[in-house]
Amino acid sequence: MLRKAIVATLALSAACAPDSQAPVKVQALVLNSNGAYAPREVELTTISDIVKMEGVVAKMIGGARIRSDSQDPQVQNAQTPEAYAKAIIKGDGRDVTASYITQDGVLWPADFHTWNLVTAYYNFERAYDYFNKVANIPAADLGEPATVYYFPEFTLVDTSPDALKDNALYFSPVQAFMVLPFDTLQKAPLALNAGVMSHEYAHRIFNQKVYAGSPFPYQIAVWGQSPSSPGANLIKSLDEGLADYHGFGTTCDSPVGCDTRFFRTSFDDRLSDSRDLAKADRCMDTVLLNDLNTLNVGAFDPYKLGSIIASALYQAGQSTGQHKTLQRALVAAYSDETSGNPGLAQLSRIAQNDQLIFNRTSVSAVLVNHITDTPLKTAVCNELIDHLQIPAAELVGPGLPCPPEAQGGTTCARINP
Repeated sequence: MLRKAIVATLALSAACAPDSQAPVKVQALVLNSNGAYAPREVELTTISDIVKMEGVVAKMIGGARIRSDSQDPQVQNAQTPEAYAKAIIKGDGRDVTASYITQDGVLWPADFHTWNLVTAYYNFERAYDYFNKVANIPAADLGEPATVYYFPEFTLVDTSPDALKDNALYFSPVQAFMVLPFDTLQKAPLALNAGVMSHEYAHRIFNQKVYAGSPFPYQIAVWGQSPSSPGANLIKSLDEGLADYHGFGTTCDSPVGCDTRFFRTSFDDRLSDSRDLAKADRCMDTVLLNDLNTLNVGAFDPYKLGSIIASALYQAGQSTGQHKTLQRALVAAYSDETSGNPGLAQLSRIAQNDQLIFNRTSVSAVLVNHITDTPLKTAVCNELIDHLQIPAAELVGPGLPCPPEAQGGTTCARINP
């Protein structure tokens, strides 16, 4: 019934197809200086079909049905990632059909779903531009248009028999984004939130570069088979923290400017406060350190450590006024085949048979080694040594990545003297 309702809603009728030649002037819902989402004229520069909502950046698909169930015989018999994806996609969905009214050469969405679709595509364009222009990833390396399942029926049966709602996510097993229906969400739909959508787009970039585009990266699938999986726990936290920092980075190119609390327009204050990058007193404590080292990835919460990482990077970029330089360096550190200067992908490959090699010190060294500006390098070293509770002697000294000026900050009480 839900699927029929979704398909019926998305099968919108358009009197005539508007011109899809990019750039297309269209109204989208954009956050304004009053903290509200309001209509604003924007240009979609990569769109090829404004009705089907597809272009260089993304292709929207409505009405899909995706169901992951470990007891499903098709899932059990799947021997390859492609077979698994085929097994869980129970309904392929169809093209969306957006509807517009033209006024003075500008397209105005004619219904809620078109507003949502247009704004989602616009936000994906902003994320694409950020990773292309700020993070310096060539367009060719950003890959094919991202598949975006819009309001799918998405069920993870092993977790809950009910279809998921009130979320947006990148789901690597099918290499696609999902903008889920909302039910209890009381604030702005996630498709409207540029920071959230960029956070999800950042997961795609991390998957492409650190996990080599794998639907089931060994860093999670293999490392996670151990009762204690510190490497898997750390890399998931790193993925979340970097996604938060890049989500923040995207907001800087907006009418309201850089927003460290970009979650606030879609989520309650508790979650927004817990992910506020400007909160400077987040520190690794003994409980979190023990959890990192002893829990299995299925039991470990990556968001707390991810927020510590994001805040540490934000503080370094803010104190030096070099956020963009840092963001570019971080992405460069995702994968680097240069001899003697491995990226995260290469470090995890070295640690493939011993995840203990992938740890706070080695990861910090990879990030720092990709920063060339000495004041920025020093700031990042100080923040990571301080907030991740890394002994300074492990990063500072002859042959080590941090400058001698870096001895760590004083925000966090040391638990590893």
